Amino acid sequence: MSEGFFDAIKAGKIKPPESAKTLGIDILSHDPATHTIELEFDGRPTFANPIGIVQGGFLAAMLDDAMGLAAASTMNVGEFAPTLNLNVQFHRPAQIGKIQGTSRVIMRGREVLQLSAELRQNGKVVATATATSLKRTM
Repeated sequence: MSEGFFDAIKAGKIKPPESAKTLGIDILSHDPATHTIELEFDGRPTFANPIGIVQGGFLAAMLDDAMGLAAASTMNVGEFAPTLNLNVQFHRPAQIGKIQGTSRVIMRGREVLQLSAELRQNGKVVATATATSLKRTM
């Protein structure tokens, strides 16, 4: 049996991408039965827009990264799933600081995955997203 991609990430066998480092990602938990990931991001001062809140593009990147990890939880090393479509909704401003996230696989077909994610701060949802990804082999 091939090694799981997500397990290789958690074990440090695969280096996290620079984008994940930039976003300050920390994987908190993973439910392999539901392909649900709990994580946290660091909303850094360098992510602020002119009014001092986290710029929406960084929130979209966090959501995309979170859903990428959920997709990875269904794949083996050597497989990947680039995002084909990303739909983001902003619900309230995100302040500089820690931002919690949850992502999950909604549906996994032979090649197509449907994913969802949400970001929370102080117990309130700040942004949500859905995405479609296409499974590929390196």
